[in-house]
Amino acid sequence: MLPGLLHVHHIAIICSDYAASKHFYTQVLGLHIVREVYRAERQSYKLDLALNGQYIIELFSFPETPPRRSRPEAAGLRHLAFAVADLAAAVARFDALGIPYEPIRTDEFTGRRFTFFSDPDQLPLELYEASEA
Repeated sequence: MLPGLLHVHHIAIICSDYAASKHFYTQVLGLHIVREVYRAERQSYKLDLALNGQYIIELFSFPETPPRRSRPEAAGLRHLAFAVADLAAAVARFDALGIPYEPIRTDEFTGRRFTFFSDPDQLPLELYEASEA
């Protein structure tokens, strides 16, 4: 183990439409804004987001963002997964908001249910029903 390694500090996401992504991560997923700054010299927003008081995502915008292949089977980071206490309740909210998601599957090793969905930039995300709340 790397000496002093504690935990994942944050995940950085570059979005193509800042307003749409800010809405998605705060209003749809319910992450809380820790800090929002506009960096005029870079024409870039930086939005720091927390989940249950834990800082987890830095959301960036830039004037020009080249597209990146980001489907789950592409080389590189596969997806970002969020643990949920009740998957049925979470997908019911997606249904109410018109957010598409894949059919719910069951993890053959843990017996837990999960589904994949996408953010406004088609970044693959997962909801994984976990025992912790």
